Amino acid sequence: MSNIDPTIVIRAARGSDGPLLERLAELDSQRPLSGDVLVGERGGELVAAFAPGSGRAIADPFRSTQDVVALLALHGRRTAAPRRRLLPALPHLRAA
Repeated sequence: MSNIDPTIVIRAARGSDGPLLERLAELDSQRPLSGDVLVGERGGELVAAFAPGSGRAIADPFRSTQDVVALLALHGRRTAAPRRRLLPALPHLRAA
């Protein structure tokens, strides 16, 4: 059995994540992400990030992060998508 913690935490990036995101972009030979950013942590370490607005992702190339990037993209698309109405629109009532 593997000792890798399977828990992945997805959260919105905070201002304090700036240096970590810059380092992650540098490791991935990418430009830093801008706008709203979701980050993925495994074992308490930031390993990937996704910007729903641009669809760009950055990840640690020295770790297996495909699953984290896929989860971030899925979460980003779901939270950015317009919400469907749960109730049908009611017809306007006419005064009698």
